[in-house]
Amino acid sequence: MKKALIVIDYTYDFVADDGKLTCGKPGQQIAQKISSLIEEYIAAEELVVFTNDIHFEGDPFHPETKLFPPHNIAGTAGRELYGSVKNSYEKHADRCLSLDKTRYSAFAGTNLHQLLQERGIKNIALVGVCTDICVLHTAVDAYNLGYTLSIYKDGVASFNQAGHDWALGHFTGTLGAEVI
Repeated sequence: MKKALIVIDYTYDFVADDGKLTCGKPGQQIAQKISSLIEEYIAAEELVVFTNDIHFEGDPFHPETKLFPPHNIAGTAGRELYGSVKNSYEKHADRCLSLDKTRYSAFAGTNLHQLLQERGIKNIALVGVCTDICVLHTAVDAYNLGYTLSIYKDGVASFNQAGHDWALGHFTGTLGAEVI
């Protein structure tokens, strides 16, 4: 293993038309790209990590409570992976890692960095939603931890097109990432 694909928040609440904090069509349009990348990374015996937002009903202390409607609530269908990405995960679950995260970044409060270090992984690629929130914060933490970083342009989406476009520029111009 030399690299890892990190799939960020590709859940029902973030992607389905009736999701609680959905990207809608832009999020749905990246499903095939993400699924094909999962297959590619698995075939190459590279690591695939699913990092999914988790919140708890009525939590008044979480900072997102004041910013967004309740979403990805533990025990609800909103936390389930969505569409073909769910199918890819189910097909390869025994060869993937899955982590819950309680903050935007997949590194904040998780053992993701440790898991990557144990495997000698220094190159990571990001896909998922939302480009300008969870993907961005994961990318910033990856940069600060010294990872070589790639983002698949047709594998990320947001409910905020201006934020999406800004984040794509920030990845290359400030984080030195390769946007593929």
